[in-house]
Amino acid sequence: MVTNAAAPSNGYVQPEVDIPALAELLDGEYAEVRALVRANLVTHASVLEEAESLGFDEFRERVRELVVTMAATGQTGMGFPQEYGGGGDVGASIAAFETLAFGDLSVLVKVGVQFGLFGGALLQLGTERHHKAYLPDVISGKLMGCFAMTETGHGSNVQALGTVATYDAERQEFVITTPDDHARKDYIGNAARHARLAVVFAQLELDGGRSEGVHAFVVPIRVDGEVAPGVRIEDDGRKMGLNGVDNGRIWFDGVRVPREALLNRFADVSPEGTYSSPIESPDRRFFTMLGTLVQGRVSVGGGAVNASKVALAIATKYAVRRRQFEADAEAGEQLLLDYGMHQRRLLPLLAHTYALHFAQDVVRTQLHEVFSGIKDDERARRELESRAAGTKALATWHATRTIQECREACGGAGYLAVNRFAALKADSDIFTTFEGDNHVLLQLVAKGLLTHYASEFEDMDQLGMVRFVTGLAVETVIERTSAHKLLERVRDLLPGGDDWDQEAGLLDTRYQLAMLRYREEHMLAGVARRLKRGVEDQKVHPGTVFSRVQDHVIAVARAHMERLVLEAFADKLRAMPDSDNKVALGLLCDLSALTTIEADRAWFMEHGRLTVQRSKAISREVNDLCRKVRPIAVDLVDAWGIPSEMLRSPDLIG
Repeated sequence: MVTNAAAPSNGYVQPEVDIPALAELLDGEYAEVRALVRANLVTHASVLEEAESLGFDEFRERVRELVVTMAATGQTGMGFPQEYGGGGDVGASIAAFETLAFGDLSVLVKVGVQFGLFGGALLQLGTERHHKAYLPDVISGKLMGCFAMTETGHGSNVQALGTVATYDAERQEFVITTPDDHARKDYIGNAARHARLAVVFAQLELDGGRSEGVHAFVVPIRVDGEVAPGVRIEDDGRKMGLNGVDNGRIWFDGVRVPREALLNRFADVSPEGTYSSPIESPDRRFFTMLGTLVQGRVSVGGGAVNASKVALAIATKYAVRRRQFEADAEAGEQLLLDYGMHQRRLLPLLAHTYALHFAQDVVRTQLHEVFSGIKDDERARRELESRAAGTKALATWHATRTIQECREACGGAGYLAVNRFAALKADSDIFTTFEGDNHVLLQLVAKGLLTHYASEFEDMDQLGMVRFVTGLAVETVIERTSAHKLLERVRDLLPGGDDWDQEAGLLDTRYQLAMLRYREEHMLAGVARRLKRGVEDQKVHPGTVFSRVQDHVIAVARAHMERLVLEAFADKLRAMPDSDNKVALGLLCDLSALTTIEADRAWFMEHGRLTVQRSKAISREVNDLCRKVRPIAVDLVDAWGIPSEMLRSPDLIG
């Protein structure tokens, strides 16, 4: 452990981190799975160098080869049923994916495309006939496929996809057609080179052009290594990053597939062309279908957290080796991490990364419970979808910010490709927009808050949500949320009566949570009032009203998620036995909470929750917490268990 002469005194006892014990806590129930992935990463560590040295096509082939090699170890198939060669453990599959993010992110995303998106769609949307036909070869990597949902002209608006699947009852076939370039499938991973099959999302049309909405079909796009008849594929070419993944565009010109190609878990078409579904409402059917694919968002969020860990591990280790300027004539040049500003740059990010790690634990557990049937009801699924969307948004924004700050904190050396930041920045940047643009995902979170997963939730678009909320009293909206209580009841949590937020200790978790709850509920009430006022008083169209308050909608969703992240950290601490590790994590929890409040101090001051003096006290406390975390910072990043081969960075950490 590196000591710090500037660490706080005044009777403060510095905790000593038990790194193996903390690593065990962080790995949790999936320690064995994570160990397997770490071992595979070390075995194939050369891919980090090959990403820079191989040509474009050669690197794509190398990534494909690695994905198939890893599949043979069992690490990529853990979420599939055992009868088809999988591990039968959804939670383990997410843990494996998260850990894989310590390595090359092209490999990570290729795994996600093959086993999460393509294989996951076959598993979750298909039935036994599809499972038997495809899953064994998908799990082994023998059958490569792609997930053809996104279109050039429609983006996140999946319900408006332009690709059409028309049923021909006479031949008992679906005819897949791309009507124009707006409807071409775009940015599709595995499409440009390696996929033989595609799960294609298209508007299902029956007799007379009647549309039954978006459904998924299994469509061959290559036969014997050649592009299939009626299919046109174009390579997306080089991207900002992830150039080991072969993204492409796909057009379909009257491609015929048998009736059985429809993934028919939620709807089917008889040989005669009769449509049937156990879910009567088309909108609810659509959202139920999409809800089964939530695993991708959970995976991306976890991958982003671990990419952040790599950046922080490198930057922190560099900061206790690199010296700059003399503190005084006798001491010589000072270590970077001994500078207060450097602590301020890195250590709150370290604290937020720990907080997001524990928040990811919560959403992974929810996913496992829902998809394993342990807790699988409509309410649980809606809560999972909302939490997965919000966690993914916060985690991927955090990764983008953290990697950039860590690169800058390493100066010119951080700009060299060998030190990993070039790849981390380029490869993780897309995380904020794939599996759903973060702002769109936060709108989903807000819709759940405003309706509290009402029975009408599945049938609501944005306009329906506005109409639903305007039909309720504002107080009813608040009561329906998962947030705790309004200010009148929040202040009962703490001493001080009306002045609870001025009297409570800044390091009291109850105070920190109360502040975040108050902000969330105040914002939520404000959104509800604006919606009602716009529709009822000003007689503005609901769509226009929603557009006008969209910034407030996003803000309340973010506030809600920041509160859930802090709660996850606090719950983890509460469950730990007393130890130095608990003290160390307590410092990080306080640092994460107070910097969250500090970052939005203008809002808290505008709404009477912070005085100027209290705001200054928070900043002083943050600085003090940074000084307390500084001596154990290296131990805290070592507990993440990132193999040294993945950190690479010979110029930074030796």
